[in-house]
Amino acid sequence: MSLEGKVALITGGSRGIGRAVCTQLASLGVLVGVNYVSNPAAAEQTLEQVKTVGGQGFTCQFNVADTEAVQKNIKAIIDQYGSIDILVNNAGITRDGLMARMKESHWDDVLDTNLKGAFNCSKAAMRPMMKKKWGRIINISSVIGFLGNGGQVNYGAAKAGLVGFTKSMARELAGRNITVNCVAPGYIVTDMTEELDQEVQDAIKMQIPLGRLGSPEDVAASVAFFVSPGGDYLTGQTLHVNGGMYMGN
Repeated sequence: MSLEGKVALITGGSRGIGRAVCTQLASLGVLVGVNYVSNPAAAEQTLEQVKTVGGQGFTCQFNVADTEAVQKNIKAIIDQYGSIDILVNNAGITRDGLMARMKESHWDDVLDTNLKGAFNCSKAAMRPMMKKKWGRIINISSVIGFLGNGGQVNYGAAKAGLVGFTKSMARELAGRNITVNCVAPGYIVTDMTEELDQEVQDAIKMQIPLGRLGSPEDVAASVAFFVSPGGDYLTGQTLHVNGGMYMGN
């Protein structure tokens, strides 16, 4: 499988799942844009990893919650590289806390980044896709959007919102040969999960039929499937990558 000549933008691409997606797509011949907000060193590390698989990429710094910055930077990418063929809306943050004590700003911050950010980037990138009559948009949701989790009403709402966003956008863009799909990871080994106490990690594993946390590469493989020729007839779908933790529709 080769996607030689395609250009991708992966938001939140400097670490974790985003880094794995960048590396996976680069190995298939995609020129990958590594979006980041505040850690240029991490973004450069992603580029170094991309090079180890024979791929190429570039970095782009902007906050997906900033509409003006998104429009400016995505236009610059399209002007320089000709298009954005693949968009992976992966950028996300957490501001955890029980709802009774949650600050309004913590609700707004998470919704603005995790949900509005996907809207901002998709809207800015979709017009060139429509002109070319080819595009692939992947939104990274979460098992929390389906199961819920105490202390994460903001995160759960944003990730659940991405599913409805995916389905509606898929209907709007299908006529232009643009597919829009969703990947919903379970508990994946990232910087955030590594901060959890071992006791908490063990409790999580007990809820997972496969008995282990997932890897960023597990998620990246699912993204690659959606953008590959094998995924051409799939749109509006959510693929759950969670080791069996959630088996619903």
